[in-house]
Amino acid sequence: MGRSGVSTRNHVKVTGREDGPTVMLAHGFGCDQNMWRLVAPALARDFRVVTFDHVGSGRSDLSAWEAERYAALDGYADDVLRICRELDLPEVVFVGHSVSAMIGVLAAIREPDRFAKLVLLVPSPCYIDDEGYRGGFSRADIEELLESLDSNYLGWSAAMAPVIMGNPDRPELGEELTNSFCRTDPEIARAFARVTFLTDHRADLAKVGVPTLVVDCLQDVIAPPEVGAFVRDQIPGSRLVTLPATGHCPQLSAPEATIEAIASFAAHR
Repeated sequence: MGRSGVSTRNHVKVTGREDGPTVMLAHGFGCDQNMWRLVAPALARDFRVVTFDHVGSGRSDLSAWEAERYAALDGYADDVLRICRELDLPEVVFVGHSVSAMIGVLAAIREPDRFAKLVLLVPSPCYIDDEGYRGGFSRADIEELLESLDSNYLGWSAAMAPVIMGNPDRPELGEELTNSFCRTDPEIARAFARVTFLTDHRADLAKVGVPTLVVDCLQDVIAPPEVGAFVRDQIPGSRLVTLPATGHCPQLSAPEATIEAIASFAAHR
């Protein structure tokens, strides 16, 4: 698959400075690259910015989605590496939001020389509580969430999106996330949700060998503060920055703080 193929499959867009460091922005579950619209233009002043849609999301080629290939995050990590190779992207600063943080972790473990740095925005390697670990949900919570999603995806989207977004005083943010969820094919969304919420990549964190910044929020019902601290403690040499923000999508609710965190880390040698 050549450049036109990968660009179509993942609806890849490249903006910003051709001579600048490359920042790749990867969206989370139920979203698409439009979630970066308040962040990407500011970053494009100093960086070459690559945005894309995971297969099955946004304006990606839905015919490229295969249940077996995307039954684990490795399939998405492989797509990230294919984009990097086929666009010949050097020393990528990969910014992964939510589940894409773990996708970036897997990609960087497989091809560490491809990446200069990782920025893990509100990451979670495991959403389910375990002995000595708080992921934020019990297994029963997750099973109930997935059953609700299976039985009524649009209803689930309308109920959950405002909770995930937080910021109830700004209902337009929750409405935007609801609309994003509702644009996603329900069958693909159900499969991606299972991969997202049932995954456990805690053991992979120690394998990361590139400089990493962990970014979390003061309040986040999806990835509580303990998770950000856990990720920081497990990735050798990583740093943790807590944004003065609430909710699980700070690129929309606190874009300026998100831009500053990404840009300062990406530009620092």
